[in-house]
Amino acid sequence: MLKKGLRNQYTKLRLSMDAETLDKASLSIANQLLKIPVWDHQYYHLFLQIAEKKEIDTSYILTLLQGRDKDVVIPRMGDQNQLQHILLTDSTRLVKNKWNIPEPVKGLQVPVEDIDVVFIPLLAFDTKGHRVGYGKGFYDIFLAACRPETVKIGLSLFEATPLISDVQKTDIPLDYCVTPEKIYDFTS
Repeated sequence: MLKKGLRNQYTKLRLSMDAETLDKASLSIANQLLKIPVWDHQYYHLFLQIAEKKEIDTSYILTLLQGRDKDVVIPRMGDQNQLQHILLTDSTRLVKNKWNIPEPVKGLQVPVEDIDVVFIPLLAFDTKGHRVGYGKGFYDIFLAACRPETVKIGLSLFEATPLISDVQKTDIPLDYCVTPEKIYDFTS
């Protein structure tokens, strides 16, 4: 299926979820993450939930990371579809941007080459590790700039679709994708 069709289909599915189902799914995804061998790194890039789009509530993952004394890096949208990577601290002040994405007002920027693990928002993904996001390219540009060994973990409320038929050369595949029910490992 084409990305546009998947984007429409999975946006509707996500928006039809009730708050309790979304919360349980978000907690289950966080628990599933504990089974992946990625907890010996230091810098973890984590997106913050767009509640209006019924994205995964990443506060559970944030709690896991902080409980393990990890450095958490959160994105701020910059110019030309570039993300800025800001270290989350106790003094970080968040505000919602024009897309309702909570982002840091200011803070210490972390170089992309320091980031060890990236949790990636998505709408859908396929059995080969390709993903469908919102289509603006922010994460494609970011992931292309990461070190090859940076671990890329998609977070999905739904299971894999068989095939995304219009994958581009610039699309960076996932290493893992975690759903409430399953961990997909694309590393082998």
